[in-house]
Amino acid sequence: MRTILVIDDNQAVHVALDVLFSLADLRVLSAESPEDGLRLLESETIDLVIQDMNFTADTTSGEEGIALFRTIRDRFPDLPIILLTAWTRLESAVALVKAGAADYLGKPWDDRKLMTTVTNLLELGEANRALAERRTDERRRRQQLERDYDLRGLVFADPASERLVSLACHVARADVPVLISGPNGSGKERIAEIIQANSSVREGPYVTLNCGALPSELVEAELFGAEAGAYTGANKSREGKFEAADGGTLLLDEIGNLPPAGQMKLLRVLETGRFQRLGSNRERQVKVRVIAATNADLPAMIRDGLFREDLYYRLNVIELRVPPLAERRGDILPLAEHFLQGQRALGDASRVALQRHAWPGNVREMKNAIQRALLLGQGSRIEPEELGLPATAAASHRHNGDDELDRETIEAAMRRAGGVLSQAAADLGLSRQALYRRLDKLGIPR
Repeated sequence: MRTILVIDDNQAVHVALDVLFSLADLRVLSAESPEDGLRLLESETIDLVIQDMNFTADTTSGEEGIALFRTIRDRFPDLPIILLTAWTRLESAVALVKAGAADYLGKPWDDRKLMTTVTNLLELGEANRALAERRTDERRRRQQLERDYDLRGLVFADPASERLVSLACHVARADVPVLISGPNGSGKERIAEIIQANSSVREGPYVTLNCGALPSELVEAELFGAEAGAYTGANKSREGKFEAADGGTLLLDEIGNLPPAGQMKLLRVLETGRFQRLGSNRERQVKVRVIAATNADLPAMIRDGLFREDLYYRLNVIELRVPPLAERRGDILPLAEHFLQGQRALGDASRVALQRHAWPGNVREMKNAIQRALLLGQGSRIEPEELGLPATAAASHRHNGDDELDRETIEAAMRRAGGVLSQAAADLGLSRQALYRRLDKLGIPR
């Protein structure tokens, strides 16, 4: 049962609130002085506090109530507090709300409004606790991954990234091909490194080949090797990537660019472990763990006759999809801090700009933006303009459209956070108090 603590020196207030809240199946604890209220807070589990502001004969200053509020806020920073007051100094009440009070109501209060406010705050508190538990679980799982596996220094905080990394670690020991899909710059190569580093052949060679970086006539020679004279310019025999990777792992990046002849030969190697160098009739036997990566839509290429369906299913025993950075925004600020390496700090405006940007170039684009800021910037804090982001994501929040742009950004963050202000503040790179001030400035309900 959720518990409300009422701190008020008027017994009639306690009776009225006890009756009101009992109808909603809420437990009410009563304290008639700040001291009694603080003792109950230390000894009981309290979900919400309703406190009077006037405990002395001087009913206009509210000094004792202000002191009580600040003490509760310092000791229990996440506990919602509703201020109950008969005084009419609106500016003082607003100042306390900006300092962290959940709401204030005048005496006599409206039962319906008070009940709505209390219900909303209790539900928000439950959401906050659920979020905190989820974050704790995520942190525990992340720490467990870091203890149990070699993550190759990967920086991540978003739940989507945690799920991807966990899956990569678990499939690493399986001696089967893995297909890693995802947009350019999203980190497919790093996921491949994690798979290799935690595989049963991690002590073996790790060889990579970008199938899109070579002319089609040279891809086969790179993969399978060639004898002298096998093609123009082949002056001596050379081993291919499969031979070099024997007993280890071969990463075939941009696999969608592999020409048809290479696809057919690759399929045979995957099926039999045997191949021939170009210009040779002798078969060679290898044992290689193959990881393929692509930003292409391979099923669409199959439909268009550009990629072999049987090769696709041979490569795609397990598929890992790396989401674009826009789908794992929890990674944005940790990655930015990682790329800064403590050389400079991000100001609030830069944090907002980073969060607002769509990052079509993904992690690679962010790394370049941070490097640009480090090269061009002068001060200790990075300004949005130094990141080289589009005006809509960076500098335009300082122009006349400030409120509209900030409102859009903040409301989007609050939607992503499910209305949990602490999470929205972290998403925006702000302190919770800074977010409160912006909400009040823009008239956005909490």
